[in-house]
Parts: sequence; structure tokens; C-alpha cells
Amino acid sequence: MVFSTLFPHAGAPNAGPFIRERMFRVGEVLPLTVVSPQPWFPGQSLLRRWKPHFRPPALRHESQHGIEVLHPLFFSVPGAFKQLDGLFMALGSYFTLKKLRRAGKLDILDAHFAYPDGYAATLLGKWLDVPVTITLRGTEVPHSRNAKLRPLLVRALTRAARVFSVSDSLRRHAIDLGIAGDKIRVVGNGVDNDKFHPVARSEARTQLGIAADAPVLISVGGLVERKGFHRVLACLPELKLRFPGLVYLIVGGAGAEGDMRAELEQQVAALGLQDTVRFLGIIPAASLKWPLSAADVFVLSTRNEGWANVFLEAMACGLPVISTDVGGNAEVVCRDELGMIVPFGDHAALRTALMAALAKDWDRSAILAYARDNDWQKRVVVLVEELNTIHALALSTRASAQ
Repeated sequence: MVFSTLFPHAGAPNAGPFIRERMFRVGEVLPLTVVSPQPWFPGQSLLRRWKPHFRPPALRHESQHGIEVLHPLFFSVPGAFKQLDGLFMALGSYFTLKKLRRAGKLDILDAHFAYPDGYAATLLGKWLDVPVTITLRGTEVPHSRNAKLRPLLVRALTRAARVFSVSDSLRRHAIDLGIAGDKIRVVGNGVDNDKFHPVARSEARTQLGIAADAPVLISVGGLVERKGFHRVLACLPELKLRFPGLVYLIVGGAGAEGDMRAELEQQVAALGLQDTVRFLGIIPAASLKWPLSAADVFVLSTRNEGWANVFLEAMACGLPVISTDVGGNAEVVCRDELGMIVPFGDHAALRTALMAALAKDWDRSAILAYARDNDWQKRVVVLVEELNTIHALALSTRASAQ
């Protein structure tokens, strides 16, 4: 059973698509149910009058691609008492999971993010006598700097039967927290090469009204500070001097961390970039290949990442990737032929890398081959093997206890 607060639903279609992509493929091999607890606080619907994207409501029960998805509520004070979220999440989800356990739909509790989800899962695992796995996805780094959250995060990882990590940098971070290295297995995210592939560049540009000879940058992600769209915008005035006719495509919308679109639009106006920057909004994953195929270079000046799926999606459309040396970024963009990694916060380095990337004649076939080597199905084989082993061990342990 997949357990994560971050999971796509009608109110938040772009919340954690990487979890659904990964685990629904596991669900093609093993029976799977999703429980995605939703934070609740009295009167929170009133807050949406000022913050429309604040905690969008989800149906309590739904079916996605034939898989049951449940959304129990748990008490969570907005912006405060985060050290209690794990406990309240476990309490709010208990009866839902107990019902699933009785119905034979819960053998392994597969949590994503160590806190609060992983901590809540280990409490539930103890109460319901089921093994717990936790996947590290990147929030563990900032959470471990919080004196109140760090011990809860460590406790969750210590209690888990198995820890998966989407990158080796997160595995090393967990080891630094005191977690045994042999307990952690790196299983990176992948890419759906059937969904992400190059389409005719001329047709893609015609759809967007972009000149055939225009140099084009693209970024995809939630319009939040962490993703760094504003850091890329700051480079554009200098880039335009070298590359007249430059176009920068921004794909994305509001996310769980906020919505910077108004601030980004103000920055565009202040820099006089109205003829350069295009906000394309949220584009469904099945259609992303079109703007990606229209571009020359993908860039994301991100502050923190675990393993960014969007890098592989861009590569699957033949694009080199320029990004920052944080999280697992250098593990995805691991060779010079795939792109460039620059120090975070170094404006000059980012500008120089973008200039070099736009001027370079990239070997697109090598980039496409790398994306094909990172197809989701290769990850699923590993996950299914691990989950079957955990289940067999749990059955053996229960049999011995009897």
C-alpha cells in the first residue's frame, strides 16, 4: 500500500506525479492500493479565499487507472507544530488502514518522504504489524536541519524494514544521519520513453509560433522559489545580446509550495523581456513532448532536488540539461555529453553555461540513448524484487512467532 500525502488528485493534478508514475507501474505486477492523507484544519476552506491553491480538497475515495485511492484527513495546523504532523497523520489514517488490513489489502506499507509520511507509516506499521518501506525523495535534507524534526526523521528511518533512495546523495545523507548503509538501496526515478520522445521540431515550433532559427530555452516545474525560474530570468538580458531572438518557455503553475507567477511576470516586465519569455501554464504530461521538442536546451536552476524526473523527460526529447549542483542533479546529468552542472547561486556560472549550451552542437542521439537506458521498467524490476523479499521475510517471521 502506497502511503504519501503527495499524490495527484483532481484538486492537485501535479502533486507528486513521480510517485504515481513509479508505483502504478509496480501495481501492474503487485496488487496495490494508495492512501494519501490530506491535512485538515477547522476553517481552512476560508483561507482559500486569499490563497486559492491552499490545500486543495480531494475526494475521500476515488479510482485512478483502476487503482483505489483513499484520502483520509488528519489534523494539521497551517505553518505551525510540524513536529506533530506525523503523529496526527498516523491517527487520522489508522481506521482506513485497519480496514484495508482486514480486507487483505495491506501487507507492506510503502511510504514516500521520511517525514511526516515515513514517521506516520512506522507508527501505523507497529500498530498494525506490517513492515514499512520509506523512499527518500529530497525533503529529508532540509528537514534534518530542523532540530524538532530531525529526531523524528531518524526514528522513522531506523524503524523502517527497508529504505529506498532516489539518489546516492540522499543515501549518503541518510548514512550521515546514522542509518546503516546496507539498509538503503538506491532506486532512481525513470522516464516513460513511450510518452516522452522527440516530435518534429518544425511542427512543434509552428504550434507555439516560434521562428525556425530562434534559440530556445525551456524550464518545467512548479512556479515556486525552489525551482529557480527567477534565477534563469536574471541571465536573459545578457544572453539576448549574444543570441538575438532568444525565447524562454516556462511550463508550470502553482504548486504545494506556492505560486510565484505574479512575481515572475513583474521580473519579466522590469527586465524588458516581454518578447522573450512565454508562460505556457500547466501542460499535461502526454503533451509535454511538444514544447520540449521545440526547445534547444533545458534549464532548471533549482535549490533542492532528490532526483528530478523532468531532466530525464527533457533528455528523452533530445535536450541537454543545465542545472545546479544540489541533491541528485549531478547523478542524473552525469556526463558532459548530457549537459552541465553549475554551483547553486552562481549567476555568472549559470549564464556562462547557458551561453555555451546554446552555442554547442550537441550529440542528440547520445542524450536519447541515455534516456532509453533509464526507462521506468528497469526500476520496477528492482522494486518488485525488493517488495517480494520483504513480504516473504514478514511471512516467515510471523510463522516462526506462532
